[in-house]
Amino acid sequence: MRTRSIFAIIFWLLAVKSLTAQIPGGYYNQASGLSGSALKTTLHKVIRNHQVISYNGLWTAFYSSDDKASGKVWDIYSDIPDGTPPYEYDFGADQCSITPGIENSCYNREHSFPQSYFGSSSSDTIYTDLFQLYPTDSYVNTRRNNYPYGTVGTPSWISQNGSRLGPCNAAGYSGTVFEPLDAFKGDLARTYFYIATRYEHEMVGWTILNNYGDVIMDSTAYPCYEDWFLTMLLEWNADDPVSQKEIDRNNAVYALQGNRNPYIDHPEYVDIIWAGALPSLLPEPSNHAASFSAHNILLNWVDAGGAVLPEGYLIRMSTAGFSSITDPVDGQIYTGPADFTVPFGLQSFRVQNLNPNTTYYFKMYSFSGEAPVINYKTDGTIPLQSQMTTP
Repeated sequence: MRTRSIFAIIFWLLAVKSLTAQIPGGYYNQASGLSGSALKTTLHKVIRNHQVISYNGLWTAFYSSDDKASGKVWDIYSDIPDGTPPYEYDFGADQCSITPGIENSCYNREHSFPQSYFGSSSSDTIYTDLFQLYPTDSYVNTRRNNYPYGTVGTPSWISQNGSRLGPCNAAGYSGTVFEPLDAFKGDLARTYFYIATRYEHEMVGWTILNNYGDVIMDSTAYPCYEDWFLTMLLEWNADDPVSQKEIDRNNAVYALQGNRNPYIDHPEYVDIIWAGALPSLLPEPSNHAASFSAHNILLNWVDAGGAVLPEGYLIRMSTAGFSSITDPVDGQIYTGPADFTVPFGLQSFRVQNLNPNTTYYFKMYSFSGEAPVINYKTDGTIPLQSQMTTP
């Protein structure tokens, strides 16, 4: 790095640090007395239209948004706040834009809300929104991939700081998830509440873009997230309160973008908005069902392995036999009544509302990518299954 560039960064950092580290007077006045979706929409109006940073500009932004007291990079995928981190990075010298084959090589720019979930180009504001971008170890970032955050019972992989990858053990989802350290769960929960607020209108259309995004989002502007995921975020927010790190980061991002994360300034807003969004326990039903029969079929499988893992599976169905099921064509999305798209990691799918006393035939195709570049595997031995429903 040239000397002139170093002096420019130092001057920029001093200017950022000199700005006020408090909530601007009257910033949240419009939110007074509101709750639920009305409060969230009002906060959306307060924090929208932020100053957009370029993707390359994130490298410099990290110098103030994610710096430890020691001057090292604050990497939430390698740090251990109450212990000794296995490694640390220096700003600039250790940054990288390629993916190494091992951990503890370099840091890059992690979309905590994966880019595939919102399907953006580099011009979209969320693509470089600092409130959802963090510097993280490049290899751990790659292992996280675009899996949702979640809680893991039996991990298939553990990073050097104890972050975990594996099947989700939260009620409502059993696919692969990435679990950060407890000390950063609240940070990421409040990040996701910020996203649901800042991008509440855009989120409605994001569920069709990625299978894993569909797993956590519910295609609404409120509450935005599926019950299982929202329940987890609320627990993470409560169990890991706002830290000084988050407060300092909120102030630094405000100095750069001109907007704030309301859920760091006012953690109570989380429950005021979302606590009533989860379904409550209803009275016990009066009667049992009648005419009990099995007019549905449960399909189970073991996920595909190999060097290139699929994004998901296309299951095609017919009542006329296996030979009547044609292979899918790359680039096309199939959404008819006999076609079902299932995300990787789910490993089961129930086909419902079928005719009684009928044999159904199924073929299952792995695929990578998404429209318009979805790529189906049609060679090799295609999984087949048939089953008859009861009379």
